[in-house]
Amino acid sequence: MDEDFLLAIQLQEQFNAEKPMSIVDESWETLDPIPDVRAMFLEFNDTFFWGKLSGVEVKWSPRMTLCAGVCSYEGRGGLCSIRLSEPLLKLRPRRDLVQTLLHEMIHALLFVTLNNRDRDGHGPEFCKHMDRINQATGTKITVYHTFHDEVDLYRQHWWRCDGPCQTRKPYFGYVKRAMNRAPSAQDTWWGDHLRSCGGTYTKVKEPEGYGKKGKKTDTSQGKTDTTLQALL
Repeated sequence: MDEDFLLAIQLQEQFNAEKPMSIVDESWETLDPIPDVRAMFLEFNDTFFWGKLSGVEVKWSPRMTLCAGVCSYEGRGGLCSIRLSEPLLKLRPRRDLVQTLLHEMIHALLFVTLNNRDRDGHGPEFCKHMDRINQATGTKITVYHTFHDEVDLYRQHWWRCDGPCQTRKPYFGYVKRAMNRAPSAQDTWWGDHLRSCGGTYTKVKEPEGYGKKGKKTDTSQGKTDTTLQALL
């Protein structure tokens, strides 16, 4: 057993001996429903990660709508950054924020201590720390934290294919996205779709008022151009 892991176990034994309220106790939902994420990060770093993550950045992302959290490693200097999805997590109980943050902090720990850059990897080292924290705190950190209902809520731009794939599970020809980006050759699966289906995607749904907003802008621009032409 490596020294860092032994130190973590010792710190958690001390933590358990003091018997504080669980970090996912339901009482926190009313006592501190909107926690300071940076303060929470610092507390968890000291308690569960023996201060190894002091150089890691944590911040909210207002535009991330496909997953609850992500840990990224940038630049030659190895800047490590944790981003949490504000749109997804604001719809969830506080404990989901706690568990998502801890999940990403484990990824950060593996990067800082082992230079493990596999953002999607949840191998033995990840599971070792995940189990350690779960046993100590009563959390239910898992290798997944994609909240399907909330993700679907933000996917308001829909397209449907008119080809054979519209009868195939699991998508039945639908592509749903949070942004207005039509299916195209930029998608990694586009080539497979052309070979296996060959159909054409047509937009079938968008947020209420989305099209009107665009038309209003175009009309305003048109009026400006007409006025300028009259003056000239």
